[in-house]
Amino acid sequence: MRLSAIAILAATFTAAAALCAVAASISVRMVEQNSAAGVERRLEREGIDWAGVDANGLQVFVHGTAPDEAARFRAISAAGKVVDAARVIDETLVAEPEAVDPPHFSVEILRNDSTVSLIGLVPAEYDRARLIELAGNIVGDPDGVSDLLETARFPVPDGWGDAMQLATLALEELPRAKISAEAGQVAVQAMTDSAQARREVQADLEAAAPEGTRLALDLSAPRPVLSPFTLRFVKDDAGTRFDACSADTEEARAAILEAARAAGAAEGAGCVVGLGVPSRAWSDAAVAAIGAVDALGGGQATFSNADVSFIAPVGTPPARFDDVTADLEAALPDGFVLDAVLPEPPDPDADRGPVEFSATLSPEGRVQLRGRIDSEMARTTADSYARARFGSEAVSVGARIDDDLPDGWSARVLAALEALSMMANGAVTVTPESIAVRGDTGNPDASAEIAALLSEKLGTDDYDIEVAYLERLDPTLGIPTPAECVDQIRQIIGARKITFEPGSAVLDGSTRELLDEVADLLKVCGEIPLEIQGHTDSQGREVMNEQLSQERAQAVLDALRQRRVLTASYRAVGYGEAEPIADNDTEAGREANRRIEFRLDEAEDAGEDAAPGPEDVEYPVPTGDEAVTEAAASDAAATSAEEGPEDEQD
Repeated sequence: MRLSAIAILAATFTAAAALCAVAASISVRMVEQNSAAGVERRLEREGIDWAGVDANGLQVFVHGTAPDEAARFRAISAAGKVVDAARVIDETLVAEPEAVDPPHFSVEILRNDSTVSLIGLVPAEYDRARLIELAGNIVGDPDGVSDLLETARFPVPDGWGDAMQLATLALEELPRAKISAEAGQVAVQAMTDSAQARREVQADLEAAAPEGTRLALDLSAPRPVLSPFTLRFVKDDAGTRFDACSADTEEARAAILEAARAAGAAEGAGCVVGLGVPSRAWSDAAVAAIGAVDALGGGQATFSNADVSFIAPVGTPPARFDDVTADLEAALPDGFVLDAVLPEPPDPDADRGPVEFSATLSPEGRVQLRGRIDSEMARTTADSYARARFGSEAVSVGARIDDDLPDGWSARVLAALEALSMMANGAVTVTPESIAVRGDTGNPDASAEIAALLSEKLGTDDYDIEVAYLERLDPTLGIPTPAECVDQIRQIIGARKITFEPGSAVLDGSTRELLDEVADLLKVCGEIPLEIQGHTDSQGREVMNEQLSQERAQAVLDALRQRRVLTASYRAVGYGEAEPIADNDTEAGREANRRIEFRLDEAEDAGEDAAPGPEDVEYPVPTGDEAVTEAAASDAAATSAEEGPEDEQD
């Protein structure tokens, strides 16, 4: 009985413990569910859909991959608002950030004489301080540079360095400019002092533009003052053309050129826009005169300010001439004065002996004066004027005196000589009827300038101008021939040498200045057929020598390319030990044989029958130590390179 009571009591306690355990388990599960549900609802309300929630007892686990660190922090903070923050276990991850595209690097350089502003974004690795220093040196005042540049830590884009070098050159050449530079592209807007300065700057920048860098130029020049304001339109057997053309506005220029094209002039005719127009109706007068020439089927119209000369072709019917000139006179605006001439047909019975004065200027600069002149004083004056213009030793006079010449003959002769001085070579002929000017020039505006000169000196007298512009004569370009370029390279290098580190194709640092000078010349020479030859001595294996010579020639070519030389027409060739110029048995001879030569590429040069230039001459190579010294000094009309004491040996 007693045992039964104890058993009952134990069973009662056991049952109570079991009930407590079940109740505790249910309570914990309810806490877990409520905590997880509460946190989930909170995350949902805050729009955090990437996070999941689990609970284990009193601990709440937040898991998932956050798009960034800020999103992860928001999720953990939101969970801590529902349950005690100490119960929140952070099991979230942060996604790897996506690659950020590099920004657009660009620099805008604004220069106004002695002040420069630098604006833009540049790579952090770019030497920004060097750019600021260069700008200060260019304007002559470091304090004149305003640095408004920002930097970003991204790789330097391809073509950035070349673009900045070209932009720096433009900054140096243009005192008033806006220069925009980015990788592979440079745009320049600037005002130059004159049309000639604009041509020179344009030629310099285009020659210096590296391969792969696009250059956009918008260069303007102040309009010149034209005195007299001249226009000369001719239609004859030689074609329809302007000998000179002036306009006061772009609209006037377009109207005049359109009238000329309608009369048969070729596309591309030029017309100078300038100041000094005698009337705002200039283009109306010019268009009317051009139309009159076209209506007669030939002739010429010449304007010198407001004076207009209209000369009909020989043989024009008088009635037709009267009708056209009457229409022209009615069409000319107020203030213009017309002088219309119908030339008399030549008399077949008249004396055909030439009444003329001529002067010729040879390409070598020799001047000869022939023909008739009206007095001894006039001949002396013409002789003195020619010697002053062309040099005392260059002039020979064979003119004879004729006192039966038209009035104003001496003035016409002097005007013709002045026109001759504006050409590189050519001839002028003065007759009672006209002045003819023929020749070649390196000035693209020479024809217009000669017409303006004759118009100023002689009014609207008849003159005929045929002057050809030849680029090779243009002093603003100064382009030497390929043979002259090779000869000038030899003169630049002289006794110096292009050197390499021993046994390698790595250029020695001492060669940098020499290659800079060669590069400056080659930029002027343009695309010439140049072969850069590498040569070695006979030490070592032949195959290795040939390979080394090829690598060295290529290293020189690459160095020139890095200096912004256009090298598309160049090639590098290694000849190894095959073409010695001295004895390989002596140290001096081996040193002379280790060399770089610049020669015209025979495969690309003009035909095989061309006369050899100094770069093509074969020189005999003496033997012995004295001969080696002589060969090294002459260098076989080429330039040399050495590596140092020895080439690479076996």
